[in-house]
Amino acid sequence: MNVTAKPFDDVNIRLAIKYSMNRDEVVDKVFLGHGVVGNDNPIAPTVKFAVDPQPRHSYNPETAKAFLKKAGLETLAFDLSVAEAAFAGAVDAALLWKEHAKACGIDINVIREPDDGYWDNVWLKKPFVASYWSGRPTVDWMMTTAYAADAAWNDTFWKNPRFNELLVQARSETDEAKRAAMYAEMQQLVHDDGGLVNMVFNSYVEA
Repeated sequence: MNVTAKPFDDVNIRLAIKYSMNRDEVVDKVFLGHGVVGNDNPIAPTVKFAVDPQPRHSYNPETAKAFLKKAGLETLAFDLSVAEAAFAGAVDAALLWKEHAKACGIDINVIREPDDGYWDNVWLKKPFVASYWSGRPTVDWMMTTAYAADAAWNDTFWKNPRFNELLVQARSETDEAKRAAMYAEMQQLVHDDGGLVNMVFNSYVEA
């Protein structure tokens, strides 16, 4: 989500959306079980300093409705732009999510964008899009590439002062325990406040 665009500029709306997806079903039906359910933290469990922020953003229509109410809404409708160019299964995942979200009072209008030119014309342009990230081997690399305030590929347009302060500090922190705490707080901030809905860390299956 572009957190500078309405209605995604309200953190309560973002949280309602995060609770409106049945991620287990997406992993089972779209990825055929070849993946680990995401929890709106871009750092994969295999990466050093990864944490699992709490609470988990599991499918919960009542919690989603409660966050909509905090935002002063009973229902919510928005467009979601997707294409297979974003990742294999993106369209199916969006359509499945649309069904989940109905029980939360959320109407997702899934727009199937052309594969051709998706990264030039949709990504970083439309307010809510599908995308994928290849894994980075360190927390700093992933966060610097996609979540730092001035990052060219900050596709959620998220600018959190505390996050950016920690990102710089952690690079020069030689005490591993202190560094781990900084990275844990950064992951929690993305989870709680950011515009990422991370449905899955997909497995790479090759033969």
